Amino acid sequence: MDAVRVSALRERLAGTGWLEAVGGFAGDLRRAVSRRGAEGLLLVGTEAYEPWHLAAHLHDEAAWSDVPRLAPTLLRHQVPPQAPAHLAHGLRRLTEAGRGATVLVIAPAAADGTLLERVQDARRHGATVLAVDGAGPAGPAAAGLADLADLAHRRLAVGTAEEEPFDLAQHLVSLAAGQRPARCAALQRLAALAGRLTAGPTVSRW
Repeated sequence: MDAVRVSALRERLAGTGWLEAVGGFAGDLRRAVSRRGAEGLLLVGTEAYEPWHLAAHLHDEAAWSDVPRLAPTLLRHQVPPQAPAHLAHGLRRLTEAGRGATVLVIAPAAADGTLLERVQDARRHGATVLAVDGAGPAGPAAAGLADLADLAHRRLAVGTAEEEPFDLAQHLVSLAAGQRPARCAALQRLAALAGRLTAGPTVSRW
């Protein structure tokens, strides 16, 4: 994403409260993975959308901010044969998630029943659930399953009329989660962080 497009998006979003919402969500994510007894961050998308880039950015932020538990374990709906170890974790990890786990769900479209069932298991076992979703109409849920908005302890709803705002939200969540809240006001911090979108090093691990 080039600097002109980042600047245009920042101007369009200024005064809407959206940047502040992103900052608040990122703060909750950081607190969840830093709390006493925290065990790690499980990152999962929908069957059609794997959040590769967010996983890479969170790994970077974990190192830069010295918050190691921000580095996520990426969970996949389908794990291909001979996948490298860091990309070989399936949805079963959600069923096994306990009280110390934090689950971050990224869903640009409605989550399917299988994912909702696994997330519901994780929440039932005490995991903290956060969600970034497309705020579109929920699909038909299986009997006995809540939708993602009900399952999440904290939700960031991002409109899906354009792809870029959803991508930008993930960038800013990862960047802001690596910042100490006391450094500056939320809006000023995110405005500065948005400029880093064009300056960060390329991550090849993912």
